[in-house]
Amino acid sequence: MTSQEAARELLREFPVVDGHNDLPWALREQVRYDLDARDIAADQSAHLHTDIPRLRAGGVGAQYWSVYVRTDAPDPVAATLEQIDCVRQLLTRHPEDLRPALTAADMEAARGEGRIASLMGAEGGHSIANSLGTLRGLYGLGVRYMTLTHNDNVDWADSATDEPKAGGLTAFGRAVVREMNRLGMLVDLSHVAATTMRDALDASSAPVIFSHSSARAVCDHPRNVPDDVLERLPANGGMAMVTFVPKFVLQAAVDWTAEADENMRAHGFHHLDTTAEAMKVHRAFEERHPRPVATVSTVADHLDHMREVAGVNHLGIGGDYDGTAFTPDGLADVSGYPNLLAELLDRGWSKADLAKLTWKNAVRVLDAAEDVARGLQATRSPSNATIESLDPPEV
Repeated sequence: MTSQEAARELLREFPVVDGHNDLPWALREQVRYDLDARDIAADQSAHLHTDIPRLRAGGVGAQYWSVYVRTDAPDPVAATLEQIDCVRQLLTRHPEDLRPALTAADMEAARGEGRIASLMGAEGGHSIANSLGTLRGLYGLGVRYMTLTHNDNVDWADSATDEPKAGGLTAFGRAVVREMNRLGMLVDLSHVAATTMRDALDASSAPVIFSHSSARAVCDHPRNVPDDVLERLPANGGMAMVTFVPKFVLQAAVDWTAEADENMRAHGFHHLDTTAEAMKVHRAFEERHPRPVATVSTVADHLDHMREVAGVNHLGIGGDYDGTAFTPDGLADVSGYPNLLAELLDRGWSKADLAKLTWKNAVRVLDAAEDVARGLQATRSPSNATIESLDPPEV
């Protein structure tokens, strides 16, 4: 049996739980949620990284759909609700393939039924507008993790890619983490500054996740996880889900991306814009300056390092498909996961280790967060703290 065949056989029993997919944002940007125009029951490879046939081909058994909105959205709460509505519409349209999931038990039930467990994660604390009541509202609508920041700081937490302001988490930021613990909502530390990572680990009584981050020791980008933070995951019980984005996994791509982003801004586009007009600018730049290409091996290098530092019980996968303009060779879209597993098999990873990477760790972490929440809810009422009370402005 070839490594590729062995990988596909393993995925039939222990499919991939992917921590982060931006399909709802792509549907918003491309067709304003016209799901007939982007029917994911059919091949959408001309427009998207994601559709049901390729999810099936890739061995995906559970997906955290990101309900991300930009930090400069005029009404981020309303936009997040629209994203949640998009996911719900997808679940209604494709019940034979996608199963709503809120709990670890739901994930296992979906696996037993041969459907793809569909969970949601909010990307950026701006989505709650400094309101613990809004946080609870998102949880009630099915959101099961929240990334504390996106690319910009929020009032109570520092981002990895903004100028430090809070020095990590403020008092209200710690209250957000505690309320997430009480709810059973996973604290996601992708995108946050290393100081915020450490503060959140100090504040959290439940396992944390990194829904789509790689190893900073392998590629020195602030979006990646430093070794001292990876070393804390075993005691916390959490997990880091490796991402495939070339500018986070390949050092040469980090440097190239800085130049490409500046070119986008010079042409009047946001550097994360993936509309057709923006991509024309990207492609023209790439013709003049060939893009360094990451590969399956590049991603495997991160996983090898992360396994050495954090241990195999604390790793997962978060590809960030439809949230990035570029992908590695061999991981072009959601059908590529078997290629990564085959590479890891060739590197000596056992099938037991791969089962943890793809499925078992993610289910365990959500189950543990639910268990912590049950204990906290027995002793703690919902917090009505405000940012004004906990982080009073300096006089």
